[in-house]
Amino acid sequence: MAEQNKIQTEGGFMDAKKIAERLVTLRGNRTQAEVAQAIGVSPSAYSMYENGERIPRDEVKKRIAAYYKRSVSTIFFAD
Repeated sequence: MAEQNKIQTEGGFMDAKKIAERLVTLRGNRTQAEVAQAIGVSPSAYSMYENGERIPRDEVKKRIAAYYKRSVSTIFFAD
């Protein structure tokens, strides 16, 4: 995977592209705006998560995981 898709965090590197793909899959037929509103972020921020441009803060990761009824590990750290 290209190094440009990896984002360094305190716990190591996260693959922004893989995370983005998981978020798009989980969203299904919902709109980005619908999910963004439900988790308390702007639609533009959520779009950046799905485009691999940003990794959400830890608190937002928890809200995304709760919304999709998945663990933070499954969405953000699985290979």
